[in-house]
Amino acid sequence: MDEAQWLGGEAFEYFRYLWDEPSTQLAVIFVGGEGCHTVLRREPMLSSRIFIWQHFTRLTPSEVLEAIPLFHPVWADADPDDIAFADSHAAHGNFRAWAQLTAHIRIALARTGRPRVDRDLLRWAFSRLGRAA
Repeated sequence: MDEAQWLGGEAFEYFRYLWDEPSTQLAVIFVGGEGCHTVLRREPMLSSRIFIWQHFTRLTPSEVLEAIPLFHPVWADADPDDIAFADSHAAHGNFRAWAQLTAHIRIALARTGRPRVDRDLLRWAFSRLGRAA
């Protein structure tokens, strides 16, 4: 459940019901921004069922260079300088931004027939994100 900090008590009660129902056998992952932890902690019947509390931070530039080529094949053979360029101009270590950028890069590669990511494709993708390089 993304943006969990905006969910209300009724929604949390429903998730607690699903959790307690043996036939559902599901896992619920709550993802949220600022204040999510506080909102979830206010629901003791739900909070007590949370197995792991995990705080995620932005990827560092070195983590980007390590993780992004493994994230999707379009980045596997990309020049590390282009990956760093993309991160510093658009993604900023944010994995969600990398997913959006990747979707646009896939479209650009398909439309142009280019074999790999380059700065021109990146700049086009940045324009689709509403960010300029």
